[in-house]
Amino acid sequence: MTVKIEESGRRSVQVEVEVPGTPEEVWEAIASGPGVSAWFVPTKIDGRVGGTIALEFGPGMEATAEILEWDPPRYLSAIGPPQAPGAPPFATEWFVEARSGGVAVVRVVHSLFADTDEWDGQITGTESGWPAYFRVLRLYLEHFSGQGSACIQPMAMTTESAESAWAKATEALGLGGAVVGERCETSGSAPRLGGTVEFASDGGKYELVIRTDAPAPGVAQLLAMGCAEMGPGMTLVMMRLFLYGDGADEAIAGPAGEWQAAIAGLFPPPAPPTEHHE
Repeated sequence: MTVKIEESGRRSVQVEVEVPGTPEEVWEAIASGPGVSAWFVPTKIDGRVGGTIALEFGPGMEATAEILEWDPPRYLSAIGPPQAPGAPPFATEWFVEARSGGVAVVRVVHSLFADTDEWDGQITGTESGWPAYFRVLRLYLEHFSGQGSACIQPMAMTTESAESAWAKATEALGLGGAVVGERCETSGSAPRLGGTVEFASDGGKYELVIRTDAPAPGVAQLLAMGCAEMGPGMTLVMMRLFLYGDGADEAIAGPAGEWQAAIAGLFPPPAPPTEHHE
């Protein structure tokens, strides 16, 4: 991950992805609340200069940024508050560039101004997360563009390594050994989910992406990753399930509780220490 350093003190990273769609279709997916919510996290966007972008990553994990520039369907920039005490403000830019063949390139640039590399981890950490999110964006634009959506993101924290947590989760859900291009289905007591494997990582990255047909058309993404910000040696295990179409809300209502129970059941929080009384 290379941080670009400019004489002005601006330090930045960028990530890009090629996706299907016209600039207008892609803009709707990256610059509207319903669009972003369909592949990233629940989002509300007041699309104008001076408007806000409000992202909900989970209970108590909201982030809000102010829109500085708004030029649909090509460009927007926004700035958020410092991500840690004493850190500089965190800026984000989105670019949409049309390419031939009915595709467009989406590029996101994160930057901050600092005299040292003390805060570089904030922008490089954000950079490393985008490829996984962009896999869902690409599938959304290819198969479900413009459709209504509903999502759940059940998760759990564990002190197990990412490798151990991944093995436990995929075995318990019946998703171990999934092969790209082939069909897979959950098994046993796991919530019902089935579809075509679109991505299966190996070699230190733990991620599985399925284009689902059960319980409804959508995209499921299972991840296990180190989460140092939650404490040394902590691992986050998460299922991101997006369902699309007019009945998405109803289709996801049942699985919501089932998936949270399944993930939390595999990785229960540690018991509080027992008090000893003499």
